Amino acid sequence: MTAGAGAAIGAVVAGAAARERARARGAAAPPDHGHASGAREVTLRVFRGDPSGGKEVEYRVPVETGMVVLDAIHRIQATQAPDLAVRWNCKAAKCGSCSAEVNGRPALMCKSRLDHFPAGESISVRPMKTFPLIKDLVTDVSWNYAVNRRIPPFKPRPGAEWKWKQSDIDRVQEFRKCIECFLCQDVCHVLRAHELKSEFAGPRFFVRIAGLEMHPIDGEDRTGFLKDHGGIGLCNITKCCTEVCPESITITDNAIIPLKERVVDRFYDPVMGLFRKLFGKR
Repeated sequence: MTAGAGAAIGAVVAGAAARERARARGAAAPPDHGHASGAREVTLRVFRGDPSGGKEVEYRVPVETGMVVLDAIHRIQATQAPDLAVRWNCKAAKCGSCSAEVNGRPALMCKSRLDHFPAGESISVRPMKTFPLIKDLVTDVSWNYAVNRRIPPFKPRPGAEWKWKQSDIDRVQEFRKCIECFLCQDVCHVLRAHELKSEFAGPRFFVRIAGLEMHPIDGEDRTGFLKDHGGIGLCNITKCCTEVCPESITITDNAIIPLKERVVDRFYDPVMGLFRKLFGKR
């Protein structure tokens, strides 16, 4: 940390402490400058509320080089709204915790740089719409873990040799990059607009199932789960899940479409049905 950055943080902390002391005495709190005079500011419209209701509240935050939306949220917590609820962990785009909707687009707050937004325009920060609200920017994503528990786990074929080609590894490695931020779940219209959580697993779990189904020695057949419980037929290939993925996983083309093809081959293709009857194969 540079001396200048340390001094700036010290000024913010000292200012916040002074305001708290003033409020305790019942006196007027000094203004929240916490930044050099003339520094550029950004206005964040942050949702504040709980399941009973809420609204966007405006906060002005000084902008420093390299700041992301999560930095601004932390600045608001430190200097203006210590009760602002937000979920985060690593601030390195690897934990998937700080998912939100920034200007209406599902995104990780730690990857949303302030200098990528037009100067002078306010930035809206809201919780993920698809999941039940807990408080402010925090939502209840536990439904996803319930879906995950229903997926048939990895099951190697009897007598399979635990040795395979690099090309087999490369095929499924992309799916292992998922950080479970659930942005793809949030943007998916089947879950977001139609609220079909009881019928549809969502893109994140199609990615997980693809990683299992395409494993070179896996012997489990999950096409029945995809058809009857995962609801893969409800996906109409809009590719919005791929667009918001922070790990750049090609969810639609590399996971969902191949799984759809497997379901069609297994349940709807008469030629493949006849083949299975004759030869007893999947």
